[in-house]
Amino acid sequence: MATGQAIGYRPSTSGKGGTWIAKFNDTDSSKRSLRSLGDFGHLPPSERFGAATKEAREWMLHLSAGGSTEALTVREVCERYAKNKPDAGKYFTRHVYDDPIAKVLVHKLTDRQVRAWRDRLEATPAQVSRNKVGPRVTRERTTASVNRVMTPFRAALNMALTNGEALTANAWRGALKPAQAEGRRTLYLGKEQRRALLKELPADAEAFCRGLCLLPLRPGALAEARVSDFDSLRGTLVISRDKAGAGRSIVVPKETADLLRQHVKGKLPAAFIFMRAAGGQWNKDAWKKPITEAVQAADLPSGTTAYTLRHSAITDLVTSGLDLFTVAQLAGTSVRMIEKHYGHLQQEHATAALSTLAL
Repeated sequence: MATGQAIGYRPSTSGKGGTWIAKFNDTDSSKRSLRSLGDFGHLPPSERFGAATKEAREWMLHLSAGGSTEALTVREVCERYAKNKPDAGKYFTRHVYDDPIAKVLVHKLTDRQVRAWRDRLEATPAQVSRNKVGPRVTRERTTASVNRVMTPFRAALNMALTNGEALTANAWRGALKPAQAEGRRTLYLGKEQRRALLKELPADAEAFCRGLCLLPLRPGALAEARVSDFDSLRGTLVISRDKAGAGRSIVVPKETADLLRQHVKGKLPAAFIFMRAAGGQWNKDAWKKPITEAVQAADLPSGTTAYTLRHSAITDLVTSGLDLFTVAQLAGTSVRMIEKHYGHLQQEHATAALSTLAL
């Protein structure tokens, strides 16, 4: 052991067994740390000292490199992250807390363990409906679904890295690399179809979905929009919370501004602009049922979702001739993603334009 480092054995007061103790003295800060390593009772007596010494050295190396004195499990790391991210907590409850990986100390996490967790996630069917009554409906989990779970998990582990509870991201850098999504969204609703959908929705859902028709936002971003985010005089809406592009400001046209003014009237600054009739915030579990029922009533394609409205709005912006950079800014995504999913629309317009050059 180096200077300021020691390992010892503390016998139990009952006279039976004991615990190995590691001591670390930071020579720069003079801070002393103590850690109980356990009794290593699962090993033969002749191997316990060696095992305790090995674990003590790993811990001391962790501290010497600036690591935290706390030894947190993956579950504890996720719980800390989820305190301010309730949506992430839902994913963790379903896919992390009851998984073997939850008990692993984050500074001991390995690439093999994270890849095994990902394999289990990909093999788990996605639940289509979470209603407590009725049959349980599932489907094969898509890569997009896998990515949605991995994103907050990766963020929680990165927070542990920032806080010094882990000293390297090697365990998850490759194992949690986002999967390649299946491809561009193809379900598009024309304006008449969108009007038909809105007509069949209850008033609260109609207002929220009308907002999605008028703004190319992710449904979750619109649901998070608060009264304080909208400047009624200037007609600007700040997208303060979003998967990407948070903080961007959008100057909205008159029809959109009128809709927003209607729904901010009489509300406190912290209130959500679009709220459910019962007073709660919109979320994917809340908007799914009314949209599904309206789709059936309007005889629209069965795959229509809230995201279909976003896709349709972006499609209209691209086909109107708006440059992809501006479309990306409005939608809160990258130009690369817009080119990937909507670039073919510009190519079609280019082909049509070239045809006008025929002599």
